[in-house]
Amino acid sequence: MAVVIEAITALLTLSGLAYLLLALWGARDFSHTWRRQLRGEDFAPDVSILKPVKGVDPSMYAGLVSHCKQDYAGRFEIIFGVGSMDDPAVAEIERLRMEFSECAIRLVECPERLGTSGKVSNLIQMLREASYDYVLINDSDIRVSSRYLSRVMSGFADASVGMVTAPYIGRTGEGRSATVWSRLEALGIATDFFPGVLTARKLERGIRFGLGSTLAMRKVALIKAGGLEPLVEILADDYEMGARIWKAGYRIELSDEVVETTVPPYSFRGFVEHQLRWARTVRDSRKLGYVGLCITYAVPWAITTCIASGFALWSFTLLSLVLLARVAVALSVGVGILRDGQVLRDFWLLIVRDFFGLFFWAWSYANDTIVWRGERFRLHDGRLIRVD
Repeated sequence: MAVVIEAITALLTLSGLAYLLLALWGARDFSHTWRRQLRGEDFAPDVSILKPVKGVDPSMYAGLVSHCKQDYAGRFEIIFGVGSMDDPAVAEIERLRMEFSECAIRLVECPERLGTSGKVSNLIQMLREASYDYVLINDSDIRVSSRYLSRVMSGFADASVGMVTAPYIGRTGEGRSATVWSRLEALGIATDFFPGVLTARKLERGIRFGLGSTLAMRKVALIKAGGLEPLVEILADDYEMGARIWKAGYRIELSDEVVETTVPPYSFRGFVEHQLRWARTVRDSRKLGYVGLCITYAVPWAITTCIASGFALWSFTLLSLVLLARVAVALSVGVGILRDGQVLRDFWLLIVRDFFGLFFWAWSYANDTIVWRGERFRLHDGRLIRVD
């Protein structure tokens, strides 16, 4: 029996090592693509930025300000959507309008609840108010550079592109505001999630989904893909939006313009709930690919192989190779591509993060229940069903 366990864990470790090498290949291909590509940033179509908001958080206003400080040749408007004019976010938006009176900023009340997802419900109503032929959707906590619109919208210079999406990092606070749980989440985004995105991009010869940090689209592509209405019961609306645009015959471009999202100071319980929601969302969106996700956690399998083999010399050699490849992926993607300095700060947590990743992968199969904004839902074929 011990020999069988040793053989299985060794095979999983070798598979994980192969994945890490694929991730390095994907990272290299992504970097080389943007080095070769002429940016064509003179292509600057007019664009409507749609930002659904609900409530406020300490970093939200800085993110909103960053969208107003754009060095962009085209015209742009920012449309905020709230479910009620009593929402605390309204005061922040009015403050923004006063501070940036030169920007075209509008606030839209979205009273209709069209489905389980309040965010998509608001977006449907906001889209009706959009003035331009291109729309860009991102969350209220996203923070961007002054070149954001120029870099993202230039992707539409190619007429075959229907959507441009962008990588992101999770920005934690400093000191006490950055709990170990928030650091683990941010580290996972940079060294686990995004390497997986680059691997999928390489193996599938392009991106076939969207990332919620940036969903820039031609309106005509969105309409051809069925609009936003079919997504109102979907949890992974960003993924599905991209998938539908790809199925409609358009190409999806992954920009190299990195944006920031805010990672809250999670408690252990908050971290677990968010990671499980994330894991079950990915499992539901990419069922077949998710089954094989377990092999991507090569370090836990390599350590298990060492134990199963009785700490044989060959198992330590295998562990050394895996650690070398894992460090290379974390540095090349997290630091090299995403330029996330937090990766170096929290590098000591990398192995811990991998063990958590494998744990949440296994736990995600326990049931289909998730906690989202304090409410419990069951996932069924991507749709949210409220649990009483």
